[in-house]
Amino acid sequence: MRGTTRKISMPRRLVFDLMRASSDVPFVSLRRPLNVRPLIDARALLKRSPGWAAIFVKAFALVAKEQPVLRTLYVKWPWPAFYELPRSIALVAIARIEDGEDCVLPQKVPAADTLPLTEVDALIRHAKNAPISEVPAFRKMLRATRLPLPLRRLFWVVGLNFGRQRANYFGSYAVTSVAAYGGGELEALSPGPFILSYGLVEPDQTISVVIRWDHRVCDAALVARVLTRLEQVLNAEIAAELRGLVQPAEPKPVRAVAT
Repeated sequence: MRGTTRKISMPRRLVFDLMRASSDVPFVSLRRPLNVRPLIDARALLKRSPGWAAIFVKAFALVAKEQPVLRTLYVKWPWPAFYELPRSIALVAIARIEDGEDCVLPQKVPAADTLPLTEVDALIRHAKNAPISEVPAFRKMLRATRLPLPLRRLFWVVGLNFGRQRANYFGSYAVTSVAAYGGGELEALSPGPFILSYGLVEPDQTISVVIRWDHRVCDAALVARVLTRLEQVLNAEIAAELRGLVQPAEPKPVRAVAT
Protein backbone atom coordinates (compact mmCIF):
# COMPACT_ATOMS: atom_id res chain seq x y z
CA MET A 1 0.00 0.00 0.00
CA ARG A 2 1.36 3.39 -0.98
CA GLY A 3 1.53 5.75 1.96
CA THR A 4 2.97 9.14 2.80
CA THR A 5 6.34 9.79 4.43
CA ARG A 6 6.25 12.55 7.01
CA LYS A 7 9.15 14.25 8.69
CA ILE A 8 9.58 13.67 12.44
CA SER A 9 9.04 16.99 14.24
CA MET A 10 11.39 18.28 16.94
CA PRO A 11 8.90 17.71 19.81
CA ARG A 12 8.32 14.15 18.57
CA ARG A 13 12.05 13.53 18.33
CA LEU A 14 12.35 14.70 21.92
CA VAL A 15 9.85 12.01 22.95
CA PHE A 16 11.95 9.41 21.08
CA ASP A 17 15.03 10.46 23.06
CA LEU A 18 13.09 10.55 26.33
CA MET A 19 11.73 7.03 25.82
CA ARG A 20 15.17 5.70 24.98
CA ALA A 21 16.57 7.26 28.16
CA SER A 22 13.72 5.73 30.20
CA SER A 23 13.94 2.21 28.77
CA ASP A 24 16.38 0.78 31.32
CA VAL A 25 14.92 2.35 34.48
CA PRO A 26 13.46 -0.38 36.77
CA PHE A 27 10.17 1.33 37.56
CA VAL A 28 7.72 0.14 40.21
CA SER A 29 4.37 1.83 40.80
CA LEU A 30 1.95 2.33 43.68
CA ARG A 31 -1.59 3.66 43.24
CA ARG A 32 -3.86 4.95 45.99
CA PRO A 33 -7.01 7.10 46.18
CA LEU A 34 -6.38 10.15 48.34
CA ASN A 35 -9.25 11.74 50.26
CA VAL A 36 -8.94 15.45 49.51
CA ARG A 37 -12.25 16.81 50.82
CA PRO A 38 -10.67 19.73 52.78
CA LEU A 39 -8.62 20.68 49.73
CA ILE A 40 -11.67 20.62 47.46
CA ASP A 41 -13.60 22.77 49.93
CA ALA A 42 -10.74 25.29 49.96
CA ARG A 43 -10.57 25.40 46.13
CA ALA A 44 -14.32 26.04 46.00
CA LEU A 45 -13.81 29.33 47.85
CA LEU A 46 -11.85 30.80 44.94
CA LYS A 47 -13.21 32.09 41.67
CA ARG A 48 -10.02 30.97 39.95
CA SER A 49 -8.01 28.43 41.88
CA PRO A 50 -4.49 27.32 40.96
CA GLY A 51 -4.65 24.21 38.78
CA TRP A 52 -4.24 20.65 40.01
CA ALA A 53 -0.81 20.35 38.38
CA ALA A 54 0.50 23.27 40.43
CA ILE A 55 -1.08 21.85 43.58
CA PHE A 56 0.59 18.45 43.17
CA VAL A 57 3.93 20.00 42.14
CA LYS A 58 4.09 22.02 45.34
CA ALA A 59 2.66 19.31 47.60
CA PHE A 60 5.23 16.74 46.45
CA ALA A 61 8.03 19.29 46.88
CA LEU A 62 6.89 19.91 50.47
CA VAL A 63 6.98 16.18 51.19
CA ALA A 64 10.40 15.90 49.51
CA LYS A 65 11.71 18.66 51.78
CA GLU A 66 11.11 16.26 54.67
CA GLN A 67 12.26 13.12 52.83
CA PRO A 68 15.74 13.47 51.28
CA VAL A 69 15.31 10.21 49.34
CA LEU A 70 12.71 11.99 47.19
CA ARG A 71 15.52 14.34 46.14
CA THR A 72 17.94 11.50 45.38
CA LEU A 73 19.10 10.49 41.89
CA TYR A 74 20.88 7.35 40.74
CA VAL A 75 23.88 8.26 38.56
CA LYS A 76 26.51 6.09 36.86
CA TRP A 77 29.46 8.45 36.44
CA PRO A 78 32.22 8.70 37.53
CA TRP A 79 30.98 5.54 39.31
CA PRO A 80 27.52 4.30 40.32
CA ALA A 81 26.24 6.36 43.24
CA PHE A 82 23.27 8.19 44.72
CA TYR A 83 23.27 11.97 44.35
CA GLU A 84 21.16 13.88 46.88
CA LEU A 85 19.93 17.32 45.82
CA PRO A 86 19.50 20.21 48.27
CA ARG A 87 16.10 21.03 46.76
CA SER A 88 13.48 19.46 44.51
CA ILE A 89 13.14 20.27 40.83
CA ALA A 90 9.89 19.34 39.11
CA LEU A 91 9.35 18.62 35.44
CA VAL A 92 5.72 19.14 34.42
CA ALA A 93 4.46 17.52 31.22
CA ILE A 94 2.79 20.29 29.19
CA ALA A 95 0.41 19.22 26.41
CA ARG A 96 0.44 21.62 23.48
CA ILE A 97 -0.39 21.80 19.80
CA GLU A 98 2.48 23.00 17.60
CA ASP A 99 2.13 23.29 13.82
CA GLY A 100 -1.11 21.30 14.00
CA GLU A 101 0.50 18.41 15.91
CA ASP A 102 -0.15 17.30 19.48
CA CYS A 103 3.03 17.26 21.54
CA VAL A 104 4.26 17.18 25.13
CA LEU A 105 7.10 19.38 26.39
CA PRO A 106 8.65 19.53 29.90
CA GLN A 107 8.41 22.70 31.98
CA LYS A 108 10.88 22.98 34.85
CA VAL A 109 9.72 24.25 38.26
CA PRO A 110 12.61 24.47 40.74
CA ALA A 111 12.11 24.54 44.52
CA ALA A 112 8.31 24.64 44.36
CA ASP A 113 8.16 24.28 48.15
CA THR A 114 9.60 27.82 48.47
CA LEU A 115 7.26 29.43 45.91
CA PRO A 116 3.73 30.74 46.38
CA LEU A 117 1.21 28.39 44.82
CA THR A 118 0.09 31.17 42.49
CA GLU A 119 3.64 31.48 41.14
CA VAL A 120 3.92 27.74 40.52
CA ASP A 121 0.59 27.90 38.68
CA ALA A 122 1.75 30.91 36.64
CA LEU A 123 4.88 29.04 35.48
CA ILE A 124 2.76 26.12 34.29
CA ARG A 125 0.16 28.31 32.56
CA HIS A 126 2.92 30.31 30.87
CA ALA A 127 4.36 27.06 29.47
CA LYS A 128 0.92 26.10 28.14
CA ASN A 129 0.21 29.38 26.39
CA ALA A 130 3.45 31.22 25.55
CA PRO A 131 5.39 30.69 22.33
CA ILE A 132 7.99 27.94 22.67
CA SER A 133 10.77 30.49 22.24
CA GLU A 134 9.63 32.26 25.44
CA VAL A 135 9.85 29.17 27.69
CA PRO A 136 13.50 28.59 28.72
CA ALA A 137 13.03 24.88 29.53
CA PHE A 138 11.52 24.25 26.09
CA ARG A 139 14.30 26.14 24.33
CA LYS A 140 17.02 24.19 26.16
CA MET A 141 15.58 20.75 25.41
CA LEU A 142 14.70 21.48 21.79
CA ARG A 143 18.12 23.02 21.15
CA ALA A 144 19.68 19.72 22.18
CA THR A 145 17.12 17.79 20.13
CA ARG A 146 18.26 19.60 16.98
CA LEU A 147 21.79 18.20 17.33
CA PRO A 148 22.96 15.42 14.99
CA LEU A 149 22.30 11.96 16.39
CA PRO A 150 25.84 11.22 17.74
CA LEU A 151 25.98 14.57 19.56
CA ARG A 152 22.44 14.08 20.83
CA ARG A 153 23.36 10.70 22.27
CA LEU A 154 26.38 12.27 23.99
CA PHE A 155 24.21 15.07 25.41
CA TRP A 156 21.80 12.56 26.93
CA VAL A 157 24.55 10.34 28.33
CA VAL A 158 26.23 13.29 30.04
CA GLY A 159 22.92 14.80 31.16
CA LEU A 160 21.68 11.58 32.72
CA ASN A 161 24.81 10.29 34.40
CA PHE A 162 26.34 13.28 36.18
CA GLY A 163 24.26 14.27 39.21
CA ARG A 164 24.45 18.03 38.81
CA GLN A 165 23.68 17.98 35.09
CA ARG A 166 20.88 15.48 35.52
CA ALA A 167 19.16 17.74 38.02
CA ASN A 168 19.55 20.75 35.73
CA TYR A 169 18.01 19.00 32.73
CA PHE A 170 15.68 16.34 34.08
CA GLY A 171 14.80 17.41 37.62
CA SER A 172 14.13 15.13 40.57
CA TYR A 173 10.47 14.30 39.90
CA ALA A 174 7.90 14.60 37.13
CA VAL A 175 4.20 15.43 37.30
CA THR A 176 1.81 14.42 34.54
CA SER A 177 -1.92 13.79 34.09
CA VAL A 178 -4.65 13.31 31.50
CA ALA A 179 -7.37 14.49 33.91
CA ALA A 180 -8.04 17.54 31.72
CA TYR A 181 -8.94 15.19 28.85
CA GLY A 182 -11.33 12.90 30.68
CA GLY A 183 -9.01 11.06 33.01
CA GLY A 184 -7.72 7.50 32.85
CA GLU A 185 -4.97 5.36 34.32
CA LEU A 186 -1.68 6.88 33.17
CA GLU A 187 1.58 5.04 33.84
CA ALA A 188 4.09 7.42 32.33
CA LEU A 189 7.80 6.93 31.63
CA SER A 190 10.68 9.27 32.27
CA PRO A 191 14.33 8.91 33.26
CA GLY A 192 13.07 9.05 36.85
CA PRO A 193 13.54 8.79 39.69
CA PHE A 194 9.91 9.72 40.59
CA ILE A 195 6.81 10.29 38.46
CA LEU A 196 3.52 11.41 39.98
CA SER A 197 0.28 11.24 38.03
CA TYR A 198 -3.25 11.97 39.18
CA GLY A 199 -6.79 11.40 37.93
CA LEU A 200 -10.15 13.09 38.15
CA VAL A 201 -11.90 14.15 41.34
CA GLU A 202 -14.35 11.35 42.10
CA PRO A 203 -17.86 11.82 43.56
CA ASP A 204 -16.58 10.67 46.97
CA GLN A 205 -14.00 13.53 46.81
CA THR A 206 -11.01 11.30 46.29
CA ILE A 207 -8.32 11.53 43.62
CA SER A 208 -6.43 8.48 42.42
CA VAL A 209 -2.69 9.17 42.59
CA VAL A 210 0.03 6.99 41.09
CA ILE A 211 3.70 7.28 42.01
CA ARG A 212 6.20 5.43 39.80
CA TRP A 213 9.75 5.31 41.03
CA ASP A 214 13.19 3.95 40.29
CA HIS A 215 13.40 0.86 42.51
CA ARG A 216 17.16 1.35 42.83
CA VAL A 217 16.50 4.52 44.85
CA CYS A 218 13.94 3.29 47.40
CA ASP A 219 11.38 0.62 48.26
CA ALA A 220 7.59 0.47 48.34
CA ALA A 221 7.21 0.97 52.09
CA LEU A 222 8.67 4.47 51.86
CA VAL A 223 6.47 5.39 48.88
CA ALA A 224 3.40 4.18 50.78
CA ARG A 225 4.34 6.55 53.60
CA VAL A 226 4.92 9.32 51.06
CA LEU A 227 1.36 8.92 49.74
CA THR A 228 0.00 9.16 53.28
CA ARG A 229 2.04 12.29 53.92
CA LEU A 230 1.05 13.73 50.53
CA GLU A 231 -2.63 13.43 51.47
CA GLN A 232 -1.92 15.25 54.73
CA VAL A 233 -0.04 18.06 52.99
CA LEU A 234 -2.78 18.53 50.39
CA ASN A 235 -5.44 18.85 53.08
CA ALA A 236 -3.37 20.97 55.48
CA GLU A 237 -0.61 23.18 54.04
CA ILE A 238 -2.00 23.44 50.50
CA ALA A 239 -5.62 23.91 51.61
CA ALA A 240 -4.51 26.59 54.10
CA GLU A 241 -2.62 28.46 51.39
CA LEU A 242 -5.68 28.37 49.14
CA ARG A 243 -7.89 29.71 51.92
CA GLY A 244 -5.36 32.51 52.37
CA LEU A 245 -5.97 33.56 48.75
CA VAL A 246 -9.64 34.30 49.41
CA GLN A 247 -10.28 38.02 49.14
CA PRO A 248 -12.12 39.41 52.17
CA ALA A 249 -15.59 40.69 51.40
CA GLU A 250 -15.85 44.47 51.16
CA PRO A 251 -17.84 45.97 54.04
CA LYS A 252 -21.28 47.14 53.07
CA PRO A 253 -21.66 50.93 53.09
CA VAL A 254 -23.50 52.28 56.12
CA ARG A 255 -26.56 54.28 55.21
CA ALA A 256 -27.07 57.48 57.11
CA VAL A 257 -30.34 57.66 58.98
CA ALA A 258 -32.05 61.05 59.06
CA THR A 259 -33.04 62.31 62.47
